[in-house]
Amino acid sequence: MAIDYDRLMALDIPPVEQSYTVRDTILYALGLGLGRDPLDDAELSFVYEKRLKALPTMCCVLANSSWIRELDTGIDWVRVVHGEQMFRLHRPLPPAGRVTSKTRIVDVVDKGAGKGAVIFSERTLTDMDSGETLATLMHTIFCRGDGGFGGPARRSAPPPPHPERPPDIVCDRPTRPETALIYRLSGDYNPLHADPAVARAAGYARPILHGLATFGIAGYALLKSLCGGDPAGLVGMSGRFSAPVFPGETIRTEIWRDGAGASFRARVVERDAIVLTNGRAELAGRP
Repeated sequence: MAIDYDRLMALDIPPVEQSYTVRDTILYALGLGLGRDPLDDAELSFVYEKRLKALPTMCCVLANSSWIRELDTGIDWVRVVHGEQMFRLHRPLPPAGRVTSKTRIVDVVDKGAGKGAVIFSERTLTDMDSGETLATLMHTIFCRGDGGFGGPARRSAPPPPHPERPPDIVCDRPTRPETALIYRLSGDYNPLHADPAVARAAGYARPILHGLATFGIAGYALLKSLCGGDPAGLVGMSGRFSAPVFPGETIRTEIWRDGAGASFRARVVERDAIVLTNGRAELAGRP
């Protein structure tokens, strides 16, 4: 069936609970490639249980909801792609804990028949023991097969532009051929990232890296370059996915400092392809 705008906007998405451990926190960081240099103390603090810290971007994978596939929405979920991701942390993530999340649909934009639809959702992540809100996340998905259902045809808000000058900081982070196979253990088991046959059927020569893995790798580049590796320094981040990454490629994060934090984008060095664009980083102590 097609999308029903009113029904989708009123959709009651069940909350999700998750208990995560030090092992999960370490595995998430390993999935982003941290720990390549065993003598790098800054990276070791995210992959070794002694003095362990959680990466800010890990909030994106905790208590995640699969409502698009699990609920009766009318969405052709096979053709859905991740468009944009944003998070804002209200306090640093603990390296282990119990969390719950609640997702709600914020808006649905009908781009027209044959042009798809855009769904904006908000997810609130809460510490189950203290009741404190840990993070607020915005998730934009592009439903390639669902336009023309008669919903609002208004335009989405334009993304923030990049500065015209050369970047102030460039940070290269190599990925390994098995990066997607490690990262998927943090909860996204889509076979597109592991099964060559599924990847070929989707039009790719081989499995691609998860978009949130690219997002997390860029997040660590920001943390390292702007915050001295302190997770408390990066309180918010957003970006738009523009192209896939193949495991084994190098992700270069280009960063522009400004008074409100920083702008950034990410490109694959080997193909000179922009893979994450219109990025913004919010830093602690900045407006």
